[in-house]
Amino acid sequence: MTEASPVKFYFARFFFLVFAIFQWMVMAVLLFRFNFTHKSIFVGLIFFTLGLVFFYLFLIINGKIKRVAIGKNKIVVIEGDRNQRFEWPEVKSLQIVPYFNLYKLKIKGKKGNIYFFPSRNIDPAFGLMSKDTSKMGAIVAKKKKSLGI
Repeated sequence: MTEASPVKFYFARFFFLVFAIFQWMVMAVLLFRFNFTHKSIFVGLIFFTLGLVFFYLFLIINGKIKRVAIGKNKIVVIEGDRNQRFEWPEVKSLQIVPYFNLYKLKIKGKKGNIYFFPSRNIDPAFGLMSKDTSKMGAIVAKKKKSLGI
């Protein structure tokens, strides 16, 4: 089974949450450092709004990025203590998302998409197209070819 680095997964999953908290900390420092003047309140409101935007992005992305292990016979979605196993014929579509270094997985009978990272960085081939040259990419290409996905 081939899986991406957990560090890459957790970094991508919690980046926007950390950035939102950082924006709110800057807001608090500005408000308490420069007292409560009109200018500091306005700048604090800007940082508070930026924090809300990043927190909203975190809420959207948090549920969609998963840890996935790919093998020759199955795909395993790792969610804490429980794992969901899918056989390759259950896969409706599997494609690389350009520019984001992600895979987009759609399972038959499941609502929504699952996004996960490859085991290595995806090499850009020509312009917008990308090609995964890792071991995970070889397994995916072979299975997509044999199943006609």
